[in-house]
Amino acid sequence: MLHLLDPRHPQVPFPDVESAEREPNGLLAVGGDLSITRLLNAYRAGIFPWYSAGQPILWWSPDPRTLLFPEHLKISRSLRKTLAKRRFTATLDQAFGGVITACAAPRADGEGTWILPEMVRAYRRLHDQGFAHSVEVWADGELVGGLYGVALGRVFFGESMFSRRSDASKVALVHLCGKLQQWGYQLIDCQLHSAHLESLGAEAIPRRSFRALLDVACAARAAEGSWRQAAPEHPGPHVQPLEP
Repeated sequence: MLHLLDPRHPQVPFPDVESAEREPNGLLAVGGDLSITRLLNAYRAGIFPWYSAGQPILWWSPDPRTLLFPEHLKISRSLRKTLAKRRFTATLDQAFGGVITACAAPRADGEGTWILPEMVRAYRRLHDQGFAHSVEVWADGELVGGLYGVALGRVFFGESMFSRRSDASKVALVHLCGKLQQWGYQLIDCQLHSAHLESLGAEAIPRRSFRALLDVACAARAAEGSWRQAAPEHPGPHVQPLEP
């Protein structure tokens, strides 16, 4: 059953995710707005916005859900070699606007265009309030890769990543997983399955199981650690990776 959301009342709870459509998988509601209140309520309930230009706002909670536990990140031999060369440096929350703009840019594979201007503005507001964060990867002073998402409690909800050089987005993920593991985060929500994410250690679990994890991890005290770092770091395999 598809639910219609009233943009005048962003504080109203979302409908139960178990009422989401089976086809298309996880479509739950339409309409509403992209206010901070609405977005935070959505993430806590395991729901995210995803729609294209010309469509109303669509809200999704697919079943199964794809997760990456930070300690289960797979670092391939080739990526390990890239990290060992120390050609990249990584920062947190130093260029959120640059990262989300790069993620929104059209790509050769056609991805990225779903991050519409109103989505960019909404997530920049979340960033300004300390909820949305970015990982930046640099080479010779140039932003060459990164990712962004939303952090609540001890969960990081990944939204998008980009790469302008080979392995740059993977380096961002390695850096993210290292920091999240240090800070006691329990999981990264990857939303939808892809072969690429699976190769990095992501796994699919039933939506009910995902919601049970969220109820605990989102309610947990926010993890210790500062997202904003004054100096860049050379990212390395600081997690305990699973070799493929």
